[in-house]
Amino acid sequence: MNAYAKWAEILITGHQAGPTQEDASALAEKLRHTLGKFVRAIRLQAETPTTSQSETLALLESNGPLSVAELASFRNVRHQSMRLVVTQLEGNGLVGRLPNPADGRSQLLSITAKGQDQLSQSRGIRTSKIAALIEERLSDQERQTLQAAIAILDRLS
Repeated sequence: MNAYAKWAEILITGHQAGPTQEDASALAEKLRHTLGKFVRAIRLQAETPTTSQSETLALLESNGPLSVAELASFRNVRHQSMRLVVTQLEGNGLVGRLPNPADGRSQLLSITAKGQDQLSQSRGIRTSKIAALIEERLSDQERQTLQAAIAILDRLS
């Protein structure tokens, strides 16, 4: 519905109809774009590891040891792409290999103490950056609006 049609509806009926499917789709796209831009900006400012590395470390932290195939499946990426991420993490000492008790021919990956420390530090740095932006740029009313938006996003999760 264009702006003129919305104005005419309000004028004729005295109120505006609820959101349409088109409105929900436009809102969803705007939300996806804005959240993506926000996450990328915070990661860039915080100079923390790439999303693929952070997500992989977080998966190993929350799920315990996993195979490359399991990690690829969790992250919805190709096995070959996951192997590249694992190679980088392994080269930096952030993940290690363990024998797979279910299959002696394969190995599982686990997060190392160094990986755990880096993941924790990265989260702390990003949280501090976000907190600083909130303090610098948002009024008390905007902070309340943000709190309400977080609750709404939790409901969508």
